[in-house]
Amino acid sequence: MDPQEALLEIARLLERERASRYRAKAFRAAAATYEALPDDARQDLGRIQQAKGIGASTFEVIRQALAGETPSYLVELRREVEPEIVSELRSRLRGDLHAHTEWSDGTTPIAAMADAARALGHEYLAITDHSPRLRVARGLTAERLRTQIPEVRALSGDGLTLLAGIEVDILEDGRLDQEDALLGELDVVVASVHSKLAMEPGPMTRRMIAAVSDPRVSVLGHVTGRLVQGERGTRPPSRFDARAVFEACAEHGVAVEINSRPERQDPPDELIAIALEAGCLFSIDSDAHAPGQLSLLDHGAQRAERAGVPAERIVTTWGLERLRRWAG
Repeated sequence: MDPQEALLEIARLLERERASRYRAKAFRAAAATYEALPDDARQDLGRIQQAKGIGASTFEVIRQALAGETPSYLVELRREVEPEIVSELRSRLRGDLHAHTEWSDGTTPIAAMADAARALGHEYLAITDHSPRLRVARGLTAERLRTQIPEVRALSGDGLTLLAGIEVDILEDGRLDQEDALLGELDVVVASVHSKLAMEPGPMTRRMIAAVSDPRVSVLGHVTGRLVQGERGTRPPSRFDARAVFEACAEHGVAVEINSRPERQDPPDELIAIALEAGCLFSIDSDAHAPGQLSLLDHGAQRAERAGVPAERIVTTWGLERLRRWAG
């Protein structure tokens, strides 16, 4: 098989299983190095091995691919990484409203996320890097976000529309962590709690209601902030009056995110039921931090289908024009 395709498939599989981001980045870097080699060097193992960005593991993948073999590491990953879950609802999803790039705490440029979204058949993808308060994730200042917006939109094409967005922090008093006028320039605003997740239920409820009452907000992201598995360990869900928060979401047309990351499984099933009863819209999102994680939508679709969420109430099943009218 083509060595570059083998390296990129390995990167995607590592990303899907949420393996070390450095391992996946190494395979993406090796793919870029191999692509940049002169044509006469791409069959020359000596020159390939000496190229900057090619390590022992990536060289072995290239060597085996050039020998006409399927690289053994790729065979292993295909066997070990859980395949995508096929469901009727997954086939109806037309896009994703929550994804990160190297502008904040993602691993790749915007273009790589766009390419992966096209490969999945997405009609649209919102780039929603973090806001300034989340410094550990290199949150975007207003100046950096203004720079990013035209770069995002310029990469639309070949059947994919990139939407300019943000995952904005919900501050302790319910305000949003970005300039209001700048939020108004965006196509999609995902509002999420990232700090003081153990706040008392009363203040947390008021905080979240204030945020979803802001006319700029499109989606309430990973609602409880819980972690149920994974290398970051576990974290209990935030406590708040879910019915009051979801009624506010329904009143203001804000979609409740069904976060597709297996380590989150957020909201819990019982909260999805409350949101359904409250009349909420939903958004099934990947919260991808790497191209291979965009495929995690299958997990969110499976949970939504199991919970009985009607497809017509999931905004990411809508076409682009209807989505724009709702988010705008």
